[in-house]
Amino acid sequence: MSKILERAARRLERDSTLIAKRAVQALRPARRGRDGKTVLFVSGVQRSGTEMMMQVLERSFETDMFHESDARAFADYQMRERAVIHRLVDESRAPVVVIKALCEAQELRSLLDEFAPAKALWAVRRYEDMINSHLRKWTGCPQTIGDIVADRNAAAWRGRGMSDETHALVSRYYHPDMTPASAVALFWVFRNRLFFEQGFDTDERVLVVRYEPLVRDPIAGFGRIFEFAGLKFSPRFVHDVHAGSIGKQRPPDIEPAIRELCDEMIARYDAVAGT
Repeated sequence: MSKILERAARRLERDSTLIAKRAVQALRPARRGRDGKTVLFVSGVQRSGTEMMMQVLERSFETDMFHESDARAFADYQMRERAVIHRLVDESRAPVVVIKALCEAQELRSLLDEFAPAKALWAVRRYEDMINSHLRKWTGCPQTIGDIVADRNAAAWRGRGMSDETHALVSRYYHPDMTPASAVALFWVFRNRLFFEQGFDTDERVLVVRYEPLVRDPIAGFGRIFEFAGLKFSPRFVHDVHAGSIGKQRPPDIEPAIRELCDEMIARYDAVAGT
């Protein structure tokens, strides 16, 4: 019963915040076009904490939010045509327009260029917890990986933007008998390779956000995110962020060779984030 009440309280808080936010933004002068606006894309690999980040950013009265469930900007969790997104940004009254970009991670560099001035947050969560979270919702990843090995464009957005080198790596480690956990681990690897293949490790427009430090110290972590986005931060924005999801479940059983790929990827992000 307590969880039901907790969810109801969160919904009530979000609804009341959005009502007040819309009222305040309606009083602002219309900001037609791009003048004085920044577009902030929230990207990374699914189940890496991006929705939590969106919820915190939404509490600021300086943001206009476009979640992947928002039919104005998305269809089936994928971003609508660029012309639609341009119109939504142009019509926004907020100084920072925040747009989810998970299925579009392979297009993030072109999005940053096209919507300049633009910035991006790239969320990184340790693969063990990401895999456990993913498997609670989707278990068909081995078939998806097999489809991508046959044709990298066969699985909708999942294999798009995959380099020849990454496709060769996926083909080398895939086999028909792999477990769902090992398949999701391989998915985590090849989608995170997009960060480095697009040169974001040296791009000042992109901030790497490590999930674990963020939820362990949300005031410091989100303070950094808000500063990067040009937003005012308040500790009340993160009152419900906690570290309870870290290591909540037993680590998944992953093939040793694929686990090694995951650890190598974590090491690459450690070098970027300076941890």
